[in-house]
Amino acid sequence: MSVLRRMMRVSNRSLLAFIFFFSLSSSCLYFIYVAPGIANTYLFMVQARGIMLRENVKTIGHMIRLYTNKNTTLNGTDYPEGNNSSDYLVQTTTYLPENFTYSPYLPCPEKLPYMRGFLNVNVSEVSFDEIHQLFSKDLDIEPGGHWRPKDCKPRWKVAVLIPFRNRHEHLPIFFLHLIPMLQKQRLEFAFYVIEQTGTQPFNRAMLFNVGFKEAMKDSVWDCVIFHDVDHLPENDRNYYGCGEMPRHFAAKLDKYMYILPYKEFFGGVSGLTVEQFRRINGFPNAFWGWGGEDDDLWNRVHYAGYNVTRPEGDLGKYKSIPHHHRGEVQFLGRLHFRRGNIHTPANCRIEGIVSKPVKQFFISKRRFPRVKS
Repeated sequence: MSVLRRMMRVSNRSLLAFIFFFSLSSSCLYFIYVAPGIANTYLFMVQARGIMLRENVKTIGHMIRLYTNKNTTLNGTDYPEGNNSSDYLVQTTTYLPENFTYSPYLPCPEKLPYMRGFLNVNVSEVSFDEIHQLFSKDLDIEPGGHWRPKDCKPRWKVAVLIPFRNRHEHLPIFFLHLIPMLQKQRLEFAFYVIEQTGTQPFNRAMLFNVGFKEAMKDSVWDCVIFHDVDHLPENDRNYYGCGEMPRHFAAKLDKYMYILPYKEFFGGVSGLTVEQFRRINGFPNAFWGWGGEDDDLWNRVHYAGYNVTRPEGDLGKYKSIPHHHRGEVQFLGRLHFRRGNIHTPANCRIEGIVSKPVKQFFISKRRFPRVKS
């Protein structure tokens, strides 16, 4: 009888130990796989606080040195260390006057009077019916959200690619902000929303590759913008045209306290010419899950001999719609790939995965082919 009691006591202890370790391991797995966005956001906030404190100390020290130096004056020509002088220069940039006369035979200017600067970004939910009603009055918007200016020749023909899954409340907000901004910039543009089906981890990079190939079948685009659906620009002077070098538009995100998390950060919103994208052989297809593919793109860009440019001053500010990567797992191999194991474009092909279009008026409709991963 005593032996049986001893065994029951041991069993109870083992059961409690099992429950404890199971709960602990489940919690760890949750934060590793399911909720990486929350942890990363807080991590970047701490890093940003440190950067801001360091830069403030630098600025105060520089101001003291300027005050004690009789030969140096604060006349607007000397900028404190740690600050980007472009923050000041951008304020004096000259844009065209309101009465500027356009010519339908000449390229559209890049600095138009309609581009006022700061945008009031509202992330409140809006229905697609409201979006349709709002933009149905503009008869120049064709299916797929295709629009081109009539008062001048568009300087860039831009395909905006949006990887998508389970963000139906974000799309209307996205179109509500992006369409008027691109019209102000007098760009020819269309939207391609590439939706991934199935239960596999989200592959943002491969969706971009699919969207690129399909967009090239629709029209002769010369600039491609790779745009997350939850990123909204806060400045309409952030010109969505391409250039001689790849462009990182979303340089200052609100969730990172408007500070670049690290030098190689290339996520959120980026743009390349068609020639540049083909030269680097597109995005990597190996990143199943959240994170890492934009760092690999940075490696590909530099491997091809390009440098990345960013908007000056506050032009690159973006507001992100909170979501914390709902239902998406983190790609645990991203750090291994970041070290350069697949950054060379020779071992990646531009191909697609099982995907389908979101059937809405502002999105180019095309059913994409099934391609084995």
